[in-house]
Amino acid sequence: MTVNCKISIVIPTMNEGRTIGKVIDDLQYLNPFEIIVVDTNSTDKTREIASKKGAKVLEEPRRGYGRAYKTGIREANGEIIVCLDGDGTYPAEAIGPLIELLFIDKVDFISCDRMTLRTTYTYTTLHLIGNKILNKTLAILYGFRLYDSQSGMWIFRKDLYAKMKNLSDGMSYSQDIKIEAMRNGRLIEVPIVYGVRITKPKLNTWEDGFHNLFELFIKYVNK
Repeated sequence: MTVNCKISIVIPTMNEGRTIGKVIDDLQYLNPFEIIVVDTNSTDKTREIASKKGAKVLEEPRRGYGRAYKTGIREANGEIIVCLDGDGTYPAEAIGPLIELLFIDKVDFISCDRMTLRTTYTYTTLHLIGNKILNKTLAILYGFRLYDSQSGMWIFRKDLYAKMKNLSDGMSYSQDIKIEAMRNGRLIEVPIVYGVRITKPKLNTWEDGFHNLFELFIKYVNK
């Protein structure tokens, strides 16, 4: 990677002891950078492994996907923020080229699209249908189209994040941050190869799906 900037990588975790070490190892080619792991009450060795690998570990006892990211991003020192899960499903090797693309294309936010290159092994049909419903609703309400409104890997400028408001503490944080990026800057989507999960998923398909759909309407009304 040829871009000269400070990068902060924020990773929320809960019981990712089987994967967090490799995720951190795979990020070592990025330089200069910092890794911030925000742990939400793991009962395994997630925190210990992350710390030994050189990550800054923050403990966040308050539950919530969005809450974890808010805690981590608040502590980040980088000009560029990279967010991804600690389960090893997102490709660390793509981050360097994506950061270069951020500067080359002069965009503020890159959201990684899992749908275009998906397989039935990495993304189930049920999740695909749910994602499409959320994508269509977002397009109707907000006037722009995303292929993967629920993606959990993003790269963005920290000064853009400072302009965002009304970000959820829960799973809908993922769609909220994209909506705010479109409102306050320039967003593009880039397809990535999404990996096979080997740890237990944190997502509750039906509950979180309906909640995120409801939250799209709530955010629209409260704009």
